[in-house]
Amino acid sequence: MPHRSVPAPNKRNARAMRREMTPAEVRLWLRLNRRQLDGLRFRRQATLGNYIVDFFCPERHLIVEIDGDHHGHDAVVVADAARTTWLETQGHRVLRFSNSDVMSNLDGVYMAIWEAATAPLPKSPTAI
Repeated sequence: MPHRSVPAPNKRNARAMRREMTPAEVRLWLRLNRRQLDGLRFRRQATLGNYIVDFFCPERHLIVEIDGDHHGHDAVVVADAARTTWLETQGHRVLRFSNSDVMSNLDGVYMAIWEAATAPLPKSPTAI
């Protein structure tokens, strides 16, 4: 994936989000960092386009999002759907888990991520 310049506000926001991760994000990050999942590298609070995603594995085009309680509100659900659609058009797979999923079933979340990470890569997005 070629490097693209990231707007300064996105860089600042991503850095702040890395410093202020939620307890669920910290808990999952402790299982994903240092190539613990099949030797795959995950980046946290990575910028993709105009978005900042929670966890991103560039080699497998896999995005993992951890959603807090506010993701259940109608406006956020619509925004999340648009965001997921855009990310998928870029050739990425998006997995979403709630904070409570991570906190109460970390092994299940980890296995779901492993299954997605070891599945065949999605086809490249088609040019429009």
